[in-house]
Amino acid sequence: MPEPLPRLPDDLAVLVRATKGFMPEEEGLLLHRVALDRLPHGPALEVGTYCGKSALLLGAAAQAVGGTVFTVDHHRGSEENQPGWEHHDPEVVDPELGLMDTLPFFRRAIASAGLEEQVVAVVGASTTVSRHWRTPLSMLFIDGGHAEVHAQNDYAGWAPWLMPGGLLVIHDVFPDPADGGRPPYDVFVRALDSGCLTEVDALGSMRVLERTSGDAGDPVG
Repeated sequence: MPEPLPRLPDDLAVLVRATKGFMPEEEGLLLHRVALDRLPHGPALEVGTYCGKSALLLGAAAQAVGGTVFTVDHHRGSEENQPGWEHHDPEVVDPELGLMDTLPFFRRAIASAGLEEQVVAVVGASTTVSRHWRTPLSMLFIDGGHAEVHAQNDYAGWAPWLMPGGLLVIHDVFPDPADGGRPPYDVFVRALDSGCLTEVDALGSMRVLERTSGDAGDPVG
């Protein structure tokens, strides 16, 4: 029997629903449950902040158990968020620069939820930040750029920092190509093939894997 999904407080649920993003509600509740389990053991890190919908779920878990969440994003949008693409939202474009800027939306959401002490924004490219990262993670959530190169770089840069027993959560994993893009699925397969990670939960397009071998900072496949 899978563990039951938690119920969010009404005010937080309303804020999560009102925040821009692409996380189905039940998948978000799974993310929240995983964070509740793992954050007592060390920090969590999210790759791909966008406007903060998933950071709210992670941050609420951190607040409940006394944990910390880092969320990494350059806030200029992934390929699929740019003009002419399906998920482009002109409201998040800086009118002066003509570039996407989701950081103000994220900051407003986190402040409205009272989570500024629990959620730490790291503004920069995932590859740059991961190259200098040295802190073991109890949980890693990969939901950044869905182009193959970006998805693979997120995994290669961050998965080694999962501590033994730590959980890797990957969003938008679609085994059938007709349902969605392949890069997150390819990362999921790579994680399984590494021999370091084992699938322990799944819901919709969300996959949860546990690091069963190796130490934080060691290579993964």
